[in-house]
Amino acid sequence: MTAHTSPTSSPATPRVALVTGGTGGIGRVVVDRLVADGFTVAVHYAGNKEKAEAFVADLTARGATAISVGGDVADENDMQAAFDAVESAFGGIDVVVNTAGIMILSPISELNLDDLDRMHRVNIRGTFVVSQQAARRLRNGGALINVSTSVTRTQLPTYGAYVASKAAVQSITLILARELRGRDITVNTVAPGPVATPLFLDGKDEATVANFAKATPLERLGRPEDVAESVAFLAGPARWVNGQVLYTNGGLA
Repeated sequence: MTAHTSPTSSPATPRVALVTGGTGGIGRVVVDRLVADGFTVAVHYAGNKEKAEAFVADLTARGATAISVGGDVADENDMQAAFDAVESAFGGIDVVVNTAGIMILSPISELNLDDLDRMHRVNIRGTFVVSQQAARRLRNGGALINVSTSVTRTQLPTYGAYVASKAAVQSITLILARELRGRDITVNTVAPGPVATPLFLDGKDEATVANFAKATPLERLGRPEDVAESVAFLAGPARWVNGQVLYTNGGLA
């Protein structure tokens, strides 16, 4: 896939992407995919600076242009500083991929409300803060890609609070796409099905994982690369896909 250029960039200038949660299971593979498509990348981390810097060193050794930026996605000052750092290093931002998020599962009747607040702070406020910065900073021809979940449609027990936060992500995305009329900026959400990442596999026994794998017509769990493929599509050639939720789930309901 060829990296596309924005109207503010020359054909020889790589597009610049900021990936929040860029050292995580999906985020890291998204970064790899965007680099393969010719992007310059900023790898965001929340707390593990050493991990992010090691990843950037690996990317640089492979010939990529990359930096790491830190901060709490739900803190507007942190995110303003992160966007500032990317613009200072590369002159602007063309794509923001917001993979940062947490998942805490519990029946609604038993959920610790502190966990509810923590999850919603990262998933809802964090998405809002990052989306707000993206709306202010993305160059014309840019793209914002948020991440939700296919469980907004499958309504699995114990996912109530998590799905509530991700339904908010979808709503923020769909409205922002309309608010950016005239900017030539696309705003979409990727909603993965079950993907074999530590976030998904944590706390699940083999039988549970096998049942999730059989639930799709393709009879397997998704891979981070499957999600990265959808992100790359929305970040590059998909200029007529806007204000949509792309269910990347192997045919799950």
